[in-house]
Amino acid sequence: MEVKTEYPNQTVVSHFFLEGLRFTAEHPSLFFLLFLLIYSITMMGNLLILITVGCDPQLRSPMYHFLGHLSFLDACLSTVTVPKVMAGLLTLDGKLIFFEGCTIQLYCFHFLASSECFLYTVMAYDRYLAICQPLHYPVAMNRRMCAGLAGITWATGAVHSAVHTSLTFHLPYCGPHHIAYFFCDIPPVLKLACADTTTNELVMLANIGIVAAGCLILIVISYVFIAAAVLRMRTAEGRQRACSTCTAHLTVVLLYYMPPVCIYLQPSSSGIGAGAPAVFYTIVTPMLNSFIYTLRNKEVKRALRRLLWRGSLEYPARGPPQ
Repeated sequence: MEVKTEYPNQTVVSHFFLEGLRFTAEHPSLFFLLFLLIYSITMMGNLLILITVGCDPQLRSPMYHFLGHLSFLDACLSTVTVPKVMAGLLTLDGKLIFFEGCTIQLYCFHFLASSECFLYTVMAYDRYLAICQPLHYPVAMNRRMCAGLAGITWATGAVHSAVHTSLTFHLPYCGPHHIAYFFCDIPPVLKLACADTTTNELVMLANIGIVAAGCLILIVISYVFIAAAVLRMRTAEGRQRACSTCTAHLTVVLLYYMPPVCIYLQPSSSGIGAGAPAVFYTIVTPMLNSFIYTLRNKEVKRALRRLLWRGSLEYPARGPPQ
């Protein structure tokens, strides 16, 4: 089925075919189970963090407020891509995605990914205030400020994604309709456009590059000041506590930033071969983030123990159903 467009003598395809990941073709059932396991762990891990942060009164600081947002973003980001990958491993029809569905997937992916990028910057700023300006921190990072920063993060991500989505799908797509990727992303979709995509690629590189580089520079500057403040601390306990709250954030930032650089800075190479780094930051990293924050953060581990202990005490107290 094809649909007429505003471009003369051109039509737009009604659907696309996601070619998926090259290394999954020989053993689709095995990779289906693997992705199902990863997705289940991702959802359970991030849901557990959300419940812990929401229920434990000792995790009311801004850092854990932002951690809740990060867990929600990770769960949603994984949901945007993984179920469609799993469907494509089961049947050929599972690899089909309608034009409108491709538009929605691309928008949601960049909305969530860019919001996460901005959130990492906000979390670095929060750590800077907490460690470098501890006396000023309660006033500067109050509840209203936390809500405002979180809201700005989501709103900026929505606008950023809307710009890229509108520019990408304003172009005509008249065939072929095979996307050499496992989800609808800008570089592989642009390859199918029946028009010159030079402007789109320049805007993509400039916009994503400026946003990502700007956020990364702000994060690096924050941690330069944090490192200087930690070195000035007189007690080993203070240095250890500061490091424990920062290393988790630094680890997830590195996991988040490294793979996309391989993809968006070289859009011409973003085909099936680029699937490995994309799988890492779209599927694996959302799963790892929950482990990193629970294993590297003592307060989160204590809160999890309290939550599990409370649940084990409440269950037998209720008794069996009558």
